[in-house]
Amino acid sequence: MYTQLSLWEEPKAESQKHGQQLSLPDAEIIMYRDFFNNNDSNQIFAELYGTINWKQEVALLFGKQVAIPRLSAWYGDAGKSYTYSKIKMEPNLWTPTLITIKSKIEAIAGTVFNSVLLNLYRDGKDSVAWHSDDESELGENPAIGSVSFGATRRFMLRHKYQKEMKLEIQLTPGSFLLMKGVTQHFWQHQIPKTAKATEPRINLTFRKVRSMN
Repeated sequence: MYTQLSLWEEPKAESQKHGQQLSLPDAEIIMYRDFFNNNDSNQIFAELYGTINWKQEVALLFGKQVAIPRLSAWYGDAGKSYTYSKIKMEPNLWTPTLITIKSKIEAIAGTVFNSVLLNLYRDGKDSVAWHSDDESELGENPAIGSVSFGATRRFMLRHKYQKEMKLEIQLTPGSFLLMKGVTQHFWQHQIPKTAKATEPRINLTFRKVRSMN
């Protein structure tokens, strides 16, 4: 049974600007709802949907090639490749829209991101399984800036070691979720499948990839 929005700290004044911090142990997660207004959110979604170099990646699972249940793309600074699930992604060059989004969230996050993973969830059948963003390229305590456009989807969190600690929130269009500090050491997250009729959703997770030389 997931707890629904009961682990927020009391919202501060101007909560849209300052965000709401999840009152979770071993985590630093802040939610900024309506970070992008409806008009901007709709325009950004349409542009990303139509112009991003989307691909259907394939992973090796138990010796078989399995199509990842979503489309994805990797954009960033030259040379900032990224590997997850044994899939190595080379960066496409930044677009003006991605740079604009990046600049807006950097002002809040207090960090400079050099890459972004984009996921296109085409309908409720598309999903991402339980995982942490803890690849070695991201450093010890990575800051992950997650921005959502399009349909609202459920975002689930669970503690890696205290199994009874779980949380479910709704990632709405235009929202910005910032995860930083030790969060990735202790928590996993997922976007589950849903049987409900669901319009497409685009999620961007901005990261700072280290050179692994």
